[in-house]
Amino acid sequence: MFELISVTDRTFYIQSPAKIGLVRLNDKDVCLIDSGNDKDAGRKIRQILDANKWNLTAIYNTHSNADHIGGNKYLQGQTNCKIYAPGIERDFTNHPVLEPSFLYGGYPCEELRHKFLLAQESNAEPLTNHVLPEGFEIIDLPGHFFDMAGFRTPDDVVFLADCLSSRETLEKYQIGFIYDVAAYLNTLEKVKTLRAKMFIPSHADATKDISDLAQFNINKVYEIAGKILELCAEPICFERILQKLFSDYGLMMNFQQYVLVGSTVRSYLSWLKDTDKLTASFENNMLVWKRI
Repeated sequence: MFELISVTDRTFYIQSPAKIGLVRLNDKDVCLIDSGNDKDAGRKIRQILDANKWNLTAIYNTHSNADHIGGNKYLQGQTNCKIYAPGIERDFTNHPVLEPSFLYGGYPCEELRHKFLLAQESNAEPLTNHVLPEGFEIIDLPGHFFDMAGFRTPDDVVFLADCLSSRETLEKYQIGFIYDVAAYLNTLEKVKTLRAKMFIPSHADATKDISDLAQFNINKVYEIAGKILELCAEPICFERILQKLFSDYGLMMNFQQYVLVGSTVRSYLSWLKDTDKLTASFENNMLVWKRI
């Protein structure tokens, strides 16, 4: 873990729970794509920088989930590097309590205020084309989170952030986190058409062809949607839908899974309602969902 892996002579990634991109800008300066999940990740990145006598100039965050921005504060404090994040992701990066609050739908209890959902604050600036190194391209990848972005480097390596998961992850956990289902599907359809020297997803193996894995993720979305529609054959409340999904897929409920999967299931319900697959009504002061 935290091994530096070369893709080209100037583009690398650091093998970690969420892959971290590293691009050499010249003989001395480098930038990062994301920073790992905590201060310890930041320290390990710093060791790699020091071992190669590299100067960190900037961190380009793909999005604001804690496992992608957790090393920001430490690295910024150590190197005085700039940090950039796209759209509303910048607000979550600067005020990370927004993530567990958003997921829970209120003030997060103690069980949700930990490093996997609550990173340390860092000072991020808006990610725009003019702050990118020469030859970099921003790729909009909304859906998994609000304004997530990927990057194409000058040597044609594409970092895809969390826009898809590995087959192994989906087969084990079944329901991957999604904020906006419609946007997520559109992103995956776009990703299927991309071509590059190498693709680096954050939570899947590096590959030269991403299309099959993108289609696998698309198929899983429709599988989960179909399962939810089956559960809504009769009026049913959200908590019962969530309980049945966990039971049917053999998942184990805890606070973190409750908010991550629960938030995703609410997004599926919104999408299915907006596409006229479900109706929502209030019965005995309870919101219930039913298949049309």
